[in-house]
Amino acid sequence: MVEPYLPLGAFGPIPDLRSYFNAVMWRFRTGSPWRDVPESYGSWSTIYDRFRMWARDEVFQTLMHAMIDEAAARDDVDLSLVSVDSTVARAHHHAAGMVVAPELLEDLEKAVAEEKGLQQRGETTL
Repeated sequence: MVEPYLPLGAFGPIPDLRSYFNAVMWRFRTGSPWRDVPESYGSWSTIYDRFRMWARDEVFQTLMHAMIDEAAARDDVDLSLVSVDSTVARAHHHAAGMVVAPELLEDLEKAVAEEKGLQQRGETTL
């Protein structure tokens, strides 16, 4: 499912394209510095360069939208799986006063209310 959204090189398919993608995912999953990406994925600098190109070309944005669209087509969107820990993800000061679609806001408020209810009962969502 990922390969169709990864860009081709100027002269055709890029060797080990999936490996580069896995390396980028490994780096963000672990939170490690780029230099700590395992050598089995290839040179860290090549992986970083590929990540920068993909970010510039909005490859990750396109992939995310495709995954959401596929899940929605299967009616498999579950906002109860969304969890943001404010100690890790902080809103930028430009995010103050952000406008959210009313139906999305309603779904998010329901998810927050459910989470608060679970926390008050001593249950967790994990």
